[in-house]
Amino acid sequence: MAVARKIKTLLTVNILVFVGIILFSVYCRIQDRSQELVQIVRSADRRARSRGAKVGSLADRESILQRLDHLEEVVYNQLNGLAKPMGLVEGPGGLGQGGMAATLRDDSHESETKYEEYGYNAQLSDRISLDRSIPDYRPKKCKQMTYPDDLPQISVVFIFVNEALSVILRSVHSVVNHTPSHLLKEIILVDDNSDNVELKFNLDQYVHKRYPGLVKIVRNNKREGLIRARIQGWKAATSPVVGFFDAHVEFNTGWVEPALTRIKEDRKRIILPAIDNIKYNTFEVQQYANAAHGYNWGLWCMYIIPPQDWLDKGDESAPIRTPAMIGCSFVVDREYFGEIGLLDPGMEVYGGENIELGMRVWQCGGSMEVLPCSRVAHIERTKKPYNNDIDYYAKRNALRAAEVWMDDFKSHVYMAWNIPMANPGVDFGDVSERIALRQRLQCRSFKWYLENVYPEMRVYNNTVTYGEVQ
Repeated sequence: MAVARKIKTLLTVNILVFVGIILFSVYCRIQDRSQELVQIVRSADRRARSRGAKVGSLADRESILQRLDHLEEVVYNQLNGLAKPMGLVEGPGGLGQGGMAATLRDDSHESETKYEEYGYNAQLSDRISLDRSIPDYRPKKCKQMTYPDDLPQISVVFIFVNEALSVILRSVHSVVNHTPSHLLKEIILVDDNSDNVELKFNLDQYVHKRYPGLVKIVRNNKREGLIRARIQGWKAATSPVVGFFDAHVEFNTGWVEPALTRIKEDRKRIILPAIDNIKYNTFEVQQYANAAHGYNWGLWCMYIIPPQDWLDKGDESAPIRTPAMIGCSFVVDREYFGEIGLLDPGMEVYGGENIELGMRVWQCGGSMEVLPCSRVAHIERTKKPYNNDIDYYAKRNALRAAEVWMDDFKSHVYMAWNIPMANPGVDFGDVSERIALRQRLQCRSFKWYLENVYPEMRVYNNTVTYGEVQ
């Protein structure tokens, strides 16, 4: 009986184990199948959602395209409505496209009158598109360069007095067309008390409708001159970097990124875009050779050969150390410009302020350089806008700069203008504040500047006397 019970117990256990194995196998198969069903359901759901999303995105895209078409039509009509009543042209193509020389068949007495008024062919300018393209004269290496994503924004300041409206607006269009929108914070137009009626209402209406919120207009109640007008532009600027330009320029592709990069690397750098020429009579854009900006002892600016170390490098894209600047364009850190004393507000009209700034920046711990990768084309006018006595103001400003910054070498300036040091007969104003500025900034001597920055400048030693032989 005992043996029979053991056999019965073993059979029962075996049966239970066998049933357990079968049940476990069935359970596993059910789980696998359920997972497959879940995956199938989820996949079907994703496909359904995807189809719905595609249908939705297609519908959204059609809606967006319709809106863009409508917006394009509105903008086109709006722009034509702004430009045509003023006799101006917008958009690509037309006369002067690509910086080519342009002419008019119907040259008239009006054309000659505008030549005399503006110092360039204003009648031709009115027929050239505000959006024309110009040649890309950057060195090849510049076109391959990349720049940081976190560059500071720039405020672009244009100074004008009795300029042709089309030339001002082409400057504005050009900087907008060739500057990334996230870098261009604002454009500031400083009107130095122009007499021209179309530079009032027409200009205001155009820029505020064409570029709402982007363009500010500052109007001087009296004519201050280029120097103090630029200071007014600086006061109105709000971005970290400010660019100062004449209001008769056109910007080249990629002009702003290299300038902002150099200033981001060193805020005490003043950057001068390389200058190309716009011919005053045909508006043809001509390339100028790479050059530094120098001056003679009369403090008249001029192009000079780049330093020998730059020539030895053989890299046309490299920055060019320059003793001073021609003056039609420069880019500077806004706060740094204030720290070093802006431009000298005691100078009149213009002339000499560009040389004085170069001396001051170098002597007071900063630097100045021409940047071949940043290019701006500029009209060299045959007539200056302020008055016919610019020589007097250039002389006055030169003596003012000499008294503050040039130490014993100031005698060279008096000699260049052929006037005595003891009684020059020129009232250059009170320079005590500028001398105090030099002391506060702990600036170097002019001798250091000549030896380290402008060694090409010829020095006259042991001069006994000077004057004219009649």
